[in-house]
Amino acid sequence: MTAPEIQLEIQQTRERLGETVDELASRADVKARARDKAAGITAKAQGKATELSGRVRRSQVVQRRWPLAVAAGVVVAGTVAVRRWRRG
Repeated sequence: MTAPEIQLEIQQTRERLGETVDELASRADVKARARDKAAGITAKAQGKATELSGRVRRSQVVQRRWPLAVAAGVVVAGTVAVRRWRRG
């Protein structure tokens, strides 16, 4: 092996070692991992809350329209009944 080849191998070994150390350090940082996990759970919970609030709003709109639909049905049925009664 020539000197430049040895230096290149040393450089590559240092880079791999640095990557390994970084990975081990990130695994050992329990506080940061817990923070990341908590952030993920929070984001998921916020998404679920947004979805549920949208469903509640839509159901409230349906509930508000329900009495109006019943009233309209009563008016139509009453009109039909009155017309039949007048004809009859």
